[in-house]
Amino acid sequence: MYRFLEQTASGYMTRNVKTVQRDLDMLELSEMFERDDFNSYPVEDDGQVVGIVTKFDILKCFAFTPSQMLPRYHDLMSRKTGDVMTPEFIYVSPDTRLTRVLQIMVEHRIRSIIVLDGAQKLVGIIAREDVIKALKATARD
Repeated sequence: MYRFLEQTASGYMTRNVKTVQRDLDMLELSEMFERDDFNSYPVEDDGQVVGIVTKFDILKCFAFTPSQMLPRYHDLMSRKTGDVMTPEFIYVSPDTRLTRVLQIMVEHRIRSIIVLDGAQKLVGIIAREDVIKALKATARD
């Protein structure tokens, strides 16, 4: 377990990250979630991460509240990713310790975290599964 304390996001993050653009409609986005089996996608605009979109963001559009009548499915699915994404997102750097990544995931109940370098460029994404993999790998030693 002591080895886990030394591990950083860069050792376990996914480096080849699929991103989406804010003008992607939700029908296409939902198909990507189904096909890729991802928890979230970073949303990019001109090479800069401007938000994150999750499966939960799609579900929130269908939540019924007294002030919102439930629109038709196809009307909702024609909305754009930029309308439903979370623009204030949590991110870490590649040298962030996995102990901190784990703490953030637990505190904020999130499944994955974007990894940005010092120039705020996307270099990876780290998911719960990656942290679990690190815990298993370091426990063997």
